Amino acid sequence: MRKFLLILVQLLVIITLSAQTYMYTSANLNLRSGPSVSHRILATIPLGTRILMVEMCDCDWIRIHYNGKIGYVSSRYLTDQKVVNNSNKNSVRSTGNANSKTRYYTNSSGQRVQSPTRYNSAPPGATALCRDGTYSFSKNRRGTCSGHGGVARWLK
Repeated sequence: MRKFLLILVQLLVIITLSAQTYMYTSANLNLRSGPSVSHRILATIPLGTRILMVEMCDCDWIRIHYNGKIGYVSSRYLTDQKVVNNSNKNSVRSTGNANSKTRYYTNSSGQRVQSPTRYNSAPPGATALCRDGTYSFSKNRRGTCSGHGGVARWLK
C-alpha cells in the first residue's frame, strides 16, 4: 500500500509539472500584490523574462509566480513568444515551440479570432497595427485594438 501511494504521489507531481504554463514579458512589468494598478508593487520583471503562470484566464490581470513571489501582472504585457530586445525596440520572435499557445477570443459575431499579438512585422491575416505595437486579427473594425491603445494603422 505504501509503495502504491508513493507511486501515485510521483505521478501527480509529474502531471502537475508537465501542465505548467510559461509566458514571456513583452515589457518591463510590475508584479503587484493585487489585480489592479492601485496595489503595491512587489517586484519589476524585466523585458523577455519567462514566468510561470499560476492560473490562466482571458482577463486583464493574471496571477503568476516570479522569484519566489506570487502576484498579479497585466495580461496585455504577456506573450507566449520569446521577446528579443533589438535597438531598444521591443519585438517578438517565435520560439518554434510546438507547445506555445496563441490566444484567441470569440467576437460578437461568434467567430474565433486570434488576440492581438506582438510580431517583428505584419503577420499573415493581421488587419491592424495597434498603438501598443501588437497586431490585431479582428474581422470587424468596431472594437479593433480595444485594450491595446486603439488602431495606429489599418493594414487591410
